[in-house]
Amino acid sequence: DVQLQASGGGLVQPGGSLRLSCAVSGFSVDYYVISWFRQAPGKEREWVSSFNRGDGSTYYADSVKGRFTVSRDNAQNAFYLQMASLNPEDTAAYFCAGVITTFVTLTTMRTPDPYKYWSQGTLVTVSS
Repeated sequence: DVQLQASGGGLVQPGGSLRLSCAVSGFSVDYYVISWFRQAPGKEREWVSSFNRGDGSTYYADSVKGRFTVSRDNAQNAFYLQMASLNPEDTAAYFCAGVITTFVTLTTMRTPDPYKYWSQGTLVTVSS
Protein backbone atom coordinates (compact mmCIF):
# COMPACT_ATOMS: atom_id res chain seq x y z
CA ASP A 1 0.00 0.00 0.00
CA VAL A 2 1.10 3.53 -0.74
CA GLN A 3 1.75 5.59 2.35
CA LEU A 4 2.66 9.24 2.71
CA GLN A 5 3.71 10.81 5.98
CA ALA A 6 4.15 14.55 6.32
CA SER A 7 6.17 16.20 9.06
CA GLY A 8 8.06 19.35 9.92
CA GLY A 9 5.34 21.83 10.72
CA GLY A 10 5.59 24.28 13.57
CA LEU A 11 5.45 27.87 14.71
CA VAL A 12 7.66 30.34 12.85
CA GLN A 13 7.93 34.11 12.86
CA PRO A 14 7.09 36.17 9.78
CA GLY A 15 10.06 36.18 7.43
CA GLY A 16 11.28 32.86 8.76
CA SER A 17 11.84 29.51 7.10
CA LEU A 18 10.65 25.98 7.60
CA ARG A 19 11.16 22.68 5.81
CA LEU A 20 8.40 20.12 5.48
CA SER A 21 9.09 16.47 4.72
CA CYS A 22 6.97 13.84 3.04
CA ALA A 23 8.08 10.25 3.44
CA VAL A 24 6.76 8.12 0.59
CA SER A 25 6.53 4.35 0.38
CA GLY A 26 4.64 1.72 -1.57
CA PHE A 27 4.54 3.04 -5.12
CA SER A 28 5.12 0.16 -7.53
CA VAL A 29 6.09 2.49 -10.39
CA ASP A 30 8.56 5.36 -10.76
CA TYR A 31 6.26 7.73 -12.62
CA TYR A 32 4.21 9.57 -10.07
CA VAL A 33 3.66 13.09 -8.84
CA ILE A 34 4.01 14.26 -5.27
CA SER A 35 2.25 17.52 -4.55
CA TRP A 36 1.86 19.78 -1.59
CA PHE A 37 -1.51 21.26 -0.70
CA ARG A 38 -2.49 23.47 2.19
CA GLN A 39 -5.73 24.28 3.89
CA ALA A 40 -6.33 27.23 6.17
CA PRO A 41 -9.30 27.26 8.58
CA GLY A 42 -12.52 27.96 6.73
CA LYS A 43 -10.87 27.82 3.32
CA GLU A 44 -10.66 25.27 0.54
CA ARG A 45 -7.63 23.09 0.07
CA GLU A 46 -5.12 24.96 -2.08
CA TRP A 47 -2.44 23.56 -4.33
CA VAL A 48 1.07 24.75 -3.46
CA SER A 49 3.65 22.80 -5.46
CA SER A 50 4.31 19.58 -7.34
CA PHE A 51 7.29 17.36 -8.06
CA ASN A 52 7.15 14.94 -10.97
CA ARG A 53 9.09 11.91 -9.80
CA GLY A 54 9.39 10.65 -13.38
CA ASP A 55 11.25 13.56 -14.95
CA GLY A 56 12.09 15.83 -12.02
CA SER A 57 9.88 18.69 -13.15
CA THR A 58 8.69 21.09 -10.49
CA TYR A 59 5.71 23.42 -10.40
CA TYR A 60 4.63 26.19 -8.05
CA ALA A 61 1.56 28.22 -7.31
CA ASP A 62 2.05 31.91 -7.99
CA SER A 63 1.55 32.67 -4.31
CA VAL A 64 4.68 30.75 -3.32
CA LYS A 65 6.87 31.04 -6.40
CA GLY A 66 10.30 32.32 -5.49
CA ARG A 67 9.78 31.55 -1.79
CA PHE A 68 9.14 27.80 -1.71
CA THR A 69 11.28 25.06 -3.22
CA VAL A 70 10.26 21.44 -3.67
CA SER A 71 12.88 18.71 -3.87
CA ARG A 72 13.47 15.00 -3.48
CA ASP A 73 15.99 12.89 -1.58
CA ASN A 74 16.64 9.89 -3.80
CA ALA A 75 18.13 7.75 -1.07
CA GLN A 76 15.35 8.33 1.41
CA ASN A 77 12.53 8.56 -1.12
CA ALA A 78 11.41 11.63 0.73
CA PHE A 79 10.14 14.86 -0.72
CA TYR A 80 10.70 18.24 0.82
CA LEU A 81 9.04 21.61 0.75
CA GLN A 82 11.51 24.29 1.75
CA MET A 83 9.59 27.41 2.71
CA ALA A 84 11.21 30.82 3.09
CA SER A 85 10.01 34.39 3.63
CA LEU A 86 6.97 33.03 5.36
CA ASN A 87 4.08 35.35 6.10
CA PRO A 88 0.86 34.92 8.11
CA GLU A 89 -1.05 34.05 4.93
CA ASP A 90 1.01 30.85 4.73
CA THR A 91 -0.54 29.60 7.96
CA ALA A 92 -2.34 26.35 7.20
CA ALA A 93 -2.30 22.61 7.54
CA TYR A 94 0.00 21.26 4.85
CA PHE A 95 -0.55 17.90 3.17
CA CYS A 96 1.46 15.92 0.67
CA ALA A 97 -0.43 13.88 -1.89
CA GLY A 98 0.53 11.35 -4.52
CA VAL A 99 -0.83 10.18 -7.83
CA ILE A 100 0.52 8.17 -10.75
CA THR A 101 1.25 10.51 -13.65
CA THR A 102 -1.06 8.59 -15.96
CA PHE A 103 -4.00 9.98 -14.05
CA VAL A 104 -3.15 13.68 -14.06
CA THR A 105 -2.53 16.52 -16.47
CA LEU A 106 -0.71 19.75 -15.81
CA THR A 107 -4.10 21.26 -15.12
CA THR A 108 -5.66 18.63 -12.89
CA MET A 109 -2.40 18.26 -10.98
CA ARG A 110 -3.31 21.56 -9.35
CA THR A 111 -6.56 20.23 -7.91
CA PRO A 112 -7.11 17.72 -5.09
CA ASP A 113 -9.44 15.49 -7.11
CA PRO A 114 -6.98 13.17 -8.89
CA TYR A 115 -4.94 12.34 -5.81
CA LYS A 116 -5.58 8.95 -4.33
CA TYR A 117 -2.96 9.05 -1.62
CA TRP A 118 -2.74 11.66 1.12
CA SER A 119 -0.70 12.28 4.20
CA GLN A 120 -2.02 13.54 7.45
CA GLY A 121 -1.67 17.31 7.79
CA THR A 122 1.23 19.07 9.40
CA LEU A 123 0.39 22.47 10.82
CA VAL A 124 2.39 25.55 9.92
CA THR A 125 1.70 28.69 11.93
CA VAL A 126 3.34 31.96 10.96
CA SER A 127 2.97 34.46 13.75
CA SER A 128 4.97 36.87 15.83
